[in-house]
Amino acid sequence: MSDLQRTPLRDFHAAHGGRLVDFAGWEMPVQYQSILEEHKAVRRAAGLFDVSHMGEVDVRGPEASRFLNHLVTNDVAKLFPGRVLYSPMCYPTGGVVDDLLVYQRGPEDYFLCINAGNIAKDLAWIRAQAAPFQVTITDRSADYALIAVQGPRAAAIVQSLTPVALDRVKYYHFTEGAVAGVPCLISRTGYTGEDGFELYHPAAAARELAEAVLAAGTPHGLVLTGLGARDSLRLEAGYPLYGHEITQDISPLAAGLGWTVKLEKGADFIGRAALVAERQEGPRQQIVYFKTGDRRIVRADTPVLGPAGAAVGRVVSGTLSPVLNEAIGSALVSSTAATAALTVDIRGTKLNLQLVKPPFVALKKSP
Repeated sequence: MSDLQRTPLRDFHAAHGGRLVDFAGWEMPVQYQSILEEHKAVRRAAGLFDVSHMGEVDVRGPEASRFLNHLVTNDVAKLFPGRVLYSPMCYPTGGVVDDLLVYQRGPEDYFLCINAGNIAKDLAWIRAQAAPFQVTITDRSADYALIAVQGPRAAAIVQSLTPVALDRVKYYHFTEGAVAGVPCLISRTGYTGEDGFELYHPAAAARELAEAVLAAGTPHGLVLTGLGARDSLRLEAGYPLYGHEITQDISPLAAGLGWTVKLEKGADFIGRAALVAERQEGPRQQIVYFKTGDRRIVRADTPVLGPAGAAVGRVVSGTLSPVLNEAIGSALVSSTAATAALTVDIRGTKLNLQLVKPPFVALKKSP
């Protein structure tokens, strides 16, 4: 794996027994001990994730707000300093370039967090769209490391390491301050369905901060958590993953993310015309979520069968829910079949898909 990119915490993972794999061109820990136990620990107490492979971008200038409102589907005009916004950004076709987080630090100063596998593509797209605007786009991905502390004990753990009053940082808000003596942008968003914090910090201080959080969290039940549990946690919560529930061919409307598409926000945005037409006509395909009552995992790309036995779509994500102890997943199916009796064939056994509205489990809402 010598040709893979490494986060500043690569040696930390190796020292703590992480099983390292290739993830989107990065050498990352898929697990430390057991994906099942890591998942349960996050639901019960807390987990520490390395997400330093994510990309960070500064967008600054007198037209930063106007540019970002043109770039993404959600309404950037609603932001204020300290607020975070989740949004897809789309192609003119309505398909998704990526989904991202937009942080407003000031009226002309924004910070984006983008997906690791899309950094080069996203930057090229953002810079091309920024050309007519008075903005400066700066790739900061190499400057930052990023750890996430997720779970019902996350606030107590991080609070023990910082003078910042974390109870004042509401869900989808952020602040800045020292954690274990390391300067951080402290964000409260999360990708597990649990409460938690993301700590953006200088790459050189990554191991120091990770060791401090691990030491402070261990008495609270915190465990080191890999990408395996991260995926099962996000699917249990019903959160999309780029390349699965959203792609260049799956629009936010088809993905069930219509709440992020502000067609009447008072600003034209890339993909708006296509999304207006899709909303009027209804998407031809849509994402549905399912469970099976069976432990056998339904893998991505498994055909989904309609009542007549013909394929009406395909699975896009599948895993075993450690909380429910049964297989769960999502599928892209034709809209006409979305309320029909659907099945999959797993090695000669037909399993019924029980369609559910996520999340699959009861989650504790962040303050």
